[in-house]
Amino acid sequence: MASKLDFVRFPAPDGVNGWWETLADPVSAKCVAGEHQFDFVVVGGGITGLCAARRLGELAPDASIALVEADRIGRGTAGRNSGFFVDLPHDISSESYSRSVEADKADVRLQRHGIDYVRAVVRHHGIDCDWRDDGKFHASVNKKGHTALAHFAEGLARIDEPCEWLDESAIAKVTGTGFYRSALFTPGCSTVQPAALMRGLAATQPPNVEVFELSAVKGMETRGQTKRLNFAGGGIVTKHVVLCTNAYAATFGGHPNGLLPVYTFASMSRVMNEDEMRRLGGRHSWALIPADPMGTTVRRLATNRICVRNHFAFRPDLAVSEGDLAKARHLHQRSFDRRFPMLKDVELQYTWGGALCLSANNGALFGQRDEGVFEAIGCNGLGLSRGSAAGKLIAEHALGQTSELIDQLLQQPHPRSLPMRPIADVAVSAAIWVKEFSAGAEL
Repeated sequence: MASKLDFVRFPAPDGVNGWWETLADPVSAKCVAGEHQFDFVVVGGGITGLCAARRLGELAPDASIALVEADRIGRGTAGRNSGFFVDLPHDISSESYSRSVEADKADVRLQRHGIDYVRAVVRHHGIDCDWRDDGKFHASVNKKGHTALAHFAEGLARIDEPCEWLDESAIAKVTGTGFYRSALFTPGCSTVQPAALMRGLAATQPPNVEVFELSAVKGMETRGQTKRLNFAGGGIVTKHVVLCTNAYAATFGGHPNGLLPVYTFASMSRVMNEDEMRRLGGRHSWALIPADPMGTTVRRLATNRICVRNHFAFRPDLAVSEGDLAKARHLHQRSFDRRFPMLKDVELQYTWGGALCLSANNGALFGQRDEGVFEAIGCNGLGLSRGSAAGKLIAEHALGQTSELIDQLLQQPHPRSLPMRPIADVAVSAAIWVKEFSAGAEL
């Protein structure tokens, strides 16, 4: 299978990523040029690939490792999310995020493993990414949402996880708005500036890890016991490849792998002035997700901006149109205005999209794909926490280590196959429309 492996989808400029644009200009990218040889090559410079390369470097200090990314690290999908390291059950296909007790406990163990690993790296290297261990709020806007929160709270009680209820007045003191009717606070979530985190993780890799950006893999050939990865400017020969390409690994047609590239969209406001912050009130930084998974996520940032995220679209070609971005911006502005009527003059400065890697059965790809080829692909809406855990653990698995968490990932289901296109397009898009319609006021 490895000799036939093609790379046909690459990151596209899907809008203007506010997280990236508000950072200082990056250092110049090092691209693959000429011929190279490494012991390991990690393909994909998102959170999964960054953790996989780091862990390989830590555990095999005498090995040479290359991390290759098609875009700039931090500008792609991993730097486009809302910046939540979610520790608790977060099944976005569920009406209340939870599944069974056993599945929820397993999710918590895995996600906290990833969070703890990245937090330790951030602290050790002093990575400036606004890492906050302040928890998150699940908020409702009506009775239906409150009922969903109650179900979620019941699920947390079954797995002995703490949470705290806030009434309308209490959540208004946090957010500054009277839009929400009730909320559930969970203390274990961490938040970050995701683009800054990705840059920082890339800049602090172990000394035996070499990072290449703007270096898209065009194809991979098997040559005896080695693999050759082809690039526009050269090639890399290696014995071991670790694939961490997430949604870009989705295949359709004759050999579908069940991965669903579903875009979600976000907008970020301009910086609020002193008068606008006074009118808003509330805390200066908070993170909130909706009672309905298809509703609107909101973060107030320490930089005095507000970020909103909602709207989903199935885009199997891994690109969005100007029409997609215009629709998303319109929906974001409506959501912003409903929540913050006191900020009617605060415009949304940036709007962008990013691809989630979902599957119909919450499955993922993890383990040895072929001789010398490993993969950790598919995070199902939990890219930061699940992706960091999967990246660390696939490195350990590639080096022959075993653990309960590795076994957990090896035993998870593979993504369920999808019907052929265009049937899959219609079916997935219709399911998204129904769920967004059901979210109602939570949008």
